[in-house]
Amino acid sequence: MLRYRTVAYARPRLVSLARASACAVLATLLAAGLSAPGIGQTGDAAKAKTEAKADAPKAEVNLEGSWSGGGEVAFSATGSRERARCRAHYKRRSKDSYAMQATCATASGKAAQTATLTRVGENRYRGNFHNSEYDISGTIFVVVNGNSQSVRLTSSSGSAMFRLSR
Repeated sequence: MLRYRTVAYARPRLVSLARASACAVLATLLAAGLSAPGIGQTGDAAKAKTEAKADAPKAEVNLEGSWSGGGEVAFSATGSRERARCRAHYKRRSKDSYAMQATCATASGKAAQTATLTRVGENRYRGNFHNSEYDISGTIFVVVNGNSQSVRLTSSSGSAMFRLSR
């Protein structure tokens, strides 16, 4: 009989513990179900939200206007490097191309160049630049990220890397 009493007293405690555990598991499942699709949910709302973001038109990158900043110029002939400050002005020529005029200054001088850039990918432009004063031509590559752009110029005379912003 002692055994029966122990079981009789333990049974309500076990039932109570089982109910509490079931409630905790249920509350966890409900909380997870509210934030993400789970068992028994189709997930249509979450899927539609994700698809809407993917289908939303991306903002077109617009280079047009004035940009300024700095970077570094490397000279092939001497192997030297100099810090430089630049101002660039872009003017749209067509849907995917721009004309650029820029002036850059280093400790050893000032130079002006022009370029024509064409869109080659999302936020990416490639083209040719020319500096008439020193008769230097080469390629220019621009990557735009919001109101900032990375500019890389290369030629047989040297190279340059700049970070410009609006």
